[in-house]
Amino acid sequence: MTLIDRLANGLGNGIGLLVNSGILFILFALIWLAFGAALVWSQGSIDAVWTWIRDLPWLIEGVVWLLFLPVMLGMWIWQTSWPLILRLVLIVGLAGWTLLVFPKPWK
Repeated sequence: MTLIDRLANGLGNGIGLLVNSGILFILFALIWLAFGAALVWSQGSIDAVWTWIRDLPWLIEGVVWLLFLPVMLGMWIWQTSWPLILRLVLIVGLAGWTLLVFPKPWK
């Protein structure tokens, strides 16, 4: 077994454990709550995080996009010039869908 196989299997097994235990549900719920709070109280902080992530080296930025794809899509939607109501509906829908697909820790 090669090093890449071991890393991929370990990463896959680790993510599977986080999903099945409900830890990823809790993590994404907290991230979406923080996103919502930032939309209400500090929209500039979303812009600052977006800029910070965009300034990362492309490989690290790609990993962030891969690991946090729904939230990154939410930030991308927020950065568009689309009407505010459309952006809010899309972000709330994306957050709801994200939390819907993860197994809940109480099941």
